[in-house]
Formats: sequence, C-alpha cells, structure tokens
Amino acid sequence: MPKLKSKGAVKKRFRVSKTGKAVSNRPSRGHMHAKNDAKQRRTLNSRLVLPANWSRLVVRLLGG
Repeated sequence: MPKLKSKGAVKKRFRVSKTGKAVSNRPSRGHMHAKNDAKQRRTLNSRLVLPANWSRLVVRLLGG
C-alpha cells in the first residue's frame, strides 16, 4: 500500500497539538474589526480547536 501524500493546503492552515487535536486560526480575522467590541476581538485572536471528528480528518490529510 503506498503512503498517503500530505495536502499542502492543509499544512498551511492547520497544525496538530501535543494531545493530537487539530488547531487552526479563526476565520474572519482579515480586516475591519473596529466595529467589533473588545471581547469579540480577543476571541478572534485565540486559536480554534477542531472537534474530534474533524481532527481525525485533518490529521489524516497531514499524512499522519
């Protein structure tokens, strides 16, 4: 059975934490955040931990 190739687009957007969960930046972080209150802006700065079913898929696409 040949090895799976890892997907470049997934490598750019996700990483795997020490516990094996997939982690990514939050969407909608581009520009025009002046209208958001401070709590929303702080939330956008935090990492997004994917749920278990998506984590399995992303880790597999990363070649692991």
